[in-house]
Amino acid sequence: MKKTFLFLVLSVLSVSINSQTIFGKWNSINEETEKIDSVIEVYEDNGKAYAKIIEITDKTKEKNLCELCKDENKNKPILGMNILTGLEKNGNEWSGGNILDPRSGKIYKCYIKLINKNKLKIRGYMGFSLFGKTAYWERSK
Repeated sequence: MKKTFLFLVLSVLSVSINSQTIFGKWNSINEETEKIDSVIEVYEDNGKAYAKIIEITDKTKEKNLCELCKDENKNKPILGMNILTGLEKNGNEWSGGNILDPRSGKIYKCYIKLINKNKLKIRGYMGFSLFGKTAYWERSK
């Protein structure tokens, strides 16, 4: 009986801890239409956070290329592209990496922070974080 109770308590704790993570699938919302634009998967590799576009909701844009990119992403498919690279955990946020805006081809410094288990804050900026833009992603179901 005690073992069963302990197992249940540990299972519940494990589920609630795992849901408090930046990793997983997130919906990127279009500011103008307020609809889901794409699904982004945030994943960990060697202790750093990365994110790639795994779904584009407008099927007519699924084959779009990053024509405005100036780096190795130039003319590569946006679907499957890494847009967040090299973020390291720093307290309660992940920073020190970059975010790519495939619409403009521009790369910005960024940090991300989990607001709650279903909301992720992404801040992209040039120079200082005061001069930038904030977006919020919602956890994909």
